[in-house]
Amino acid sequence: MFGSLETNKKLMDELVARLASRTEADFAICVPHPYLFQAQSILQNTNIAWGGQNVRQQQEGAYTGGVSARMLTDFGCSYVIIGHSERRALICESNITAAASFGAAIEAGITPIFCVGETLEEHEAGVTETVVASQLDAILDTLGTQVFTQAVQLRTVLAYEPVWAIGTGITATPEQAQAVHGFIRNRVAERDAGVAVRVRIIYGGSVKPSNAAQLFSMPDIDGGLIGACSLNADDFVGICLAACDKAN
Repeated sequence: MFGSLETNKKLMDELVARLASRTEADFAICVPHPYLFQAQSILQNTNIAWGGQNVRQQQEGAYTGGVSARMLTDFGCSYVIIGHSERRALICESNITAAASFGAAIEAGITPIFCVGETLEEHEAGVTETVVASQLDAILDTLGTQVFTQAVQLRTVLAYEPVWAIGTGITATPEQAQAVHGFIRNRVAERDAGVAVRVRIIYGGSVKPSNAAQLFSMPDIDGGLIGACSLNADDFVGICLAACDKAN
């Protein structure tokens, strides 16, 4: 929940200029909903996509404050973040509601960025895989395996964000992150091996220009879900360039 019309324009204009020639990786900015029109106006016809930070499962109705997938498509959104840890913790979103939102995004043709991850207490208790599995399985158990067939066509993104590493300055080591990313890919492969190969799994948790290349060098880490560093053009571009280097 950052930004203003003035600061957004300055940031997006700079990102467009500095990333215009880089086609090795995919770039997207997910902005607060009031700024979707501005993002569409600035980013259309560039190599940077845009999206929302959340979506409700319903198409319309008495859900004051909610945003539907159809509303996001009105603004040309290609992506939407679903199940972010902050919404799970602060807005009490559950595995079931996050899975339903995943289905709504797929139906609307929007690529979901579906977040999974464990808290510090869960991490220290050694139940990371159990927690992540329950978050992933909610999609398959409520929507069915066929949803992943649709999802792979949209190049669905799964984002592992260890809650204990978000905004704390503490980053999972590349080896720690790879272990969970590998687990996620194997979990998907148990349901559909073809989807597991194509799904993109990105890491979110204090990614910085100084550690991005090392994180992205891991075989199952396909990119980053960037928080604080997305507000600074130098930092964000540095991370984007690390992603481009991996693609090369």
